[in-house]
Amino acid sequence: MDLNTLWFVLVAVLFSGFFVLEGFDYGVGILLPFVAKTDEERRRVLNTIGPVWDGNEVWVLTAGGAIFAAFPQWYATLFSGFYLALFLMLVALIARGIAIEFRSKDKSPRWRQTFDWAIFGGSLVPALLWGVALGNLLKGVPIDSGHHFAGHFLDLLGPYPLVTGLATLALFTTHGAIFLNLKSTDPIRARALQVTKRVGPVATALVLLFIVTSYYWTDAFTRLGVNPGLVPILALGSLLTAGALIHRDQMGWAFVMTCLTLVLSVTTIFMSLYPRVMVSSLDPTWSLTIYNASSTPYTLRIMSVVALLFVPLVLAYQGWTYWVFRHRVSAETKLEY
Repeated sequence: MDLNTLWFVLVAVLFSGFFVLEGFDYGVGILLPFVAKTDEERRRVLNTIGPVWDGNEVWVLTAGGAIFAAFPQWYATLFSGFYLALFLMLVALIARGIAIEFRSKDKSPRWRQTFDWAIFGGSLVPALLWGVALGNLLKGVPIDSGHHFAGHFLDLLGPYPLVTGLATLALFTTHGAIFLNLKSTDPIRARALQVTKRVGPVATALVLLFIVTSYYWTDAFTRLGVNPGLVPILALGSLLTAGALIHRDQMGWAFVMTCLTLVLSVTTIFMSLYPRVMVSSLDPTWSLTIYNASSTPYTLRIMSVVALLFVPLVLAYQGWTYWVFRHRVSAETKLEY
């Protein structure tokens, strides 16, 4: 494996970790107005993610930094072409972060209700747009011979990217509902279980639709190697297994299965792209690859050394954080948010 491939794999790993960790954060934010009926219950819901939500977002910052350093041409084309979509996502994330930190600073019901809906919108918009972005990467966007984005915002809103966006939205919501079931007590726990049983089948149907549309609208299945379709089928199988485990009240294992679904889904997309990083819908030869979009070999070597030293420390620290805050949030828990 050369360094270009190594960093492509590392970017895929970072996005997989981000989708698993920030996925349940988004799900909890989306469910906030529906599983909590009182202000005290809403505070309990927010305290399930309060100690970890900002740490989870570090994964995407690291992924963006890795793309910038390892594949600067990818970064330039991606951020210029997806500028408006990324701006909308950034606004939503800023509103969400402010709302989580400030909603309980004032006891006014209107103040808190406003921030509750900011958390909802700030979670729903990124959950949808991340899927739309990945769908566009897989299907292809108008990139010219100079590796410049040659389209406009509406080019990013085709049927296939929207299907992918709805799939990530439903998956994150299901993932968050299972997390709430594990981290809360009744009545929130019971409501989260009801949501899981309702949204889970929708997520399963949308993942299946994603697989089918990927077969017809992209070249994914021709690029997945020796066993085409195996990875996305495993993703769907793990989601179906999660549904069976939910009905057996084995929520811990169900959460593991939704984590696996998200990892396998991201893996499917990156395996389908390789060695490309952005597909040109105008001419396949104009696509960005891990070679024509990369930094110099010297830069990649330096980055590899830095990653080898610091990534284990970050993983150890975040693992320790989850261990410290592993307990359920109950009525007796001191609420910080």
